Amino acid sequence: MFVRRIAVVGTGYVGLTTGACLASLGHRVECADVDALKVNRLRAGQVDILEPGLAELVAEGRAAGRLSFVVGARDAVADAEVVFLCLPTPMGAGGAADLGAVEAVAAEIRDVLPRGAVVVCKSTVPVGTSTRVARLLGREDVAVVSNPEFLREGSAVRDFLHPDRIVVGSDSPRAAERVAALFTRLGAPTVLMDAASAELVKYAANCFLAMKLSYVNAIAELCELVGADVAAVTEGMGRDRRIGRSFLAPGPGWGGSCLPKDTHAMVRIADSVGVDFQLLRATIETNHRQQRRVVDKVRREVGSLVGARIGVLGLAFKAGTNDLRDSPALAVAELLALEGAELVAHDPEVDRPLPGMTVVDDPYAAVRDADAVVLLTEWPAFRTLDWVLVASLMAGSTVLDTRNHLDPDALRRAGLVLRGLGREPGPEHPTAGLAGSAAEA
Repeated sequence: MFVRRIAVVGTGYVGLTTGACLASLGHRVECADVDALKVNRLRAGQVDILEPGLAELVAEGRAAGRLSFVVGARDAVADAEVVFLCLPTPMGAGGAADLGAVEAVAAEIRDVLPRGAVVVCKSTVPVGTSTRVARLLGREDVAVVSNPEFLREGSAVRDFLHPDRIVVGSDSPRAAERVAALFTRLGAPTVLMDAASAELVKYAANCFLAMKLSYVNAIAELCELVGADVAAVTEGMGRDRRIGRSFLAPGPGWGGSCLPKDTHAMVRIADSVGVDFQLLRATIETNHRQQRRVVDKVRREVGSLVGARIGVLGLAFKAGTNDLRDSPALAVAELLALEGAELVAHDPEVDRPLPGMTVVDDPYAAVRDADAVVLLTEWPAFRTLDWVLVASLMAGSTVLDTRNHLDPDALRRAGLVLRGLGREPGPEHPTAGLAGSAAEA
């Protein structure tokens, strides 16, 4: 494998993972960021992103002299053969992706890119962005390639080093092959295509996953109303190879740094070409409805939420990360607070103050005097809490497990009432009526 000189612009979640993993493959990588404090911390070996294996890879790369960090993109790209743009593309006005950072960096580096360099858009960007970047660069000797990332928070290093596939898109086959060659050692299937198709792949994949999650949340609600068990239903579904088991766990809604912004961006992309993507719009609305449904469940247990003390377990958008971006846990907490609930929250990896709640560093402090407890993030540590102690500390006796994560027997033995999603019928449960109709038939 050829060793390449690579620049990675942006040291966020995707950029730092990309840089550290490429260095581990033997390439010489320089990562650039505008945040001087972050760069200095990385130079000192301090990795603030909670991601298994990432800090170790950064340390190994620095020790081997293959990974370095610099402030500003111009110095990083000055002698690079390949430049990865790993920049934020947050949700902008009307749901469209904000390409401000991508465009600013393209303008910054266009005059210092070496002749024959390849610029790679690693960020999730709308169709046509590669062409747009090429125009901004104004360099006929520099090719632009789309290489979308498929990294899951909590397993990003593993996902990078053991990918299902590598997608590379460019209108220049030679440039696409140069980028694909960077990953040869991974031995993964590589799919070469045009730039527009590669840009759409990431959106299409994420929107499909969002639809799958919204679907299973709707199935969970249906299970409650007809007396079925969502765990049994999804077990039967997931064994169908056409469906698979992943993304079939009900929850308080989906969130994180990708799915919310990517679904809205995809709707905007569809709108721009006259496609009414009703299925995706319904997916987004179902997600908002799921968050409201969790609040309804809490209200049914405690009555009025005004002045009710609610213990919240989990704030990150999923276990294994400290990422709060578009966390469904925070969305539910905000809705509870808007109805007047007093929230005391604990998350193993979140210790900073948050609006509308008190954040404590001890789960037992979160449940003390609580009228109800709501589990919103599936941290393994919550399964092993002393539930007898929890019961003695609570003012009420109901635990709403929005992840179906806890051991029902352990809570039952502690004298607590466990409510889940898609498992037990609620007060509106009409099973008796259905049974009667079936008997009469």
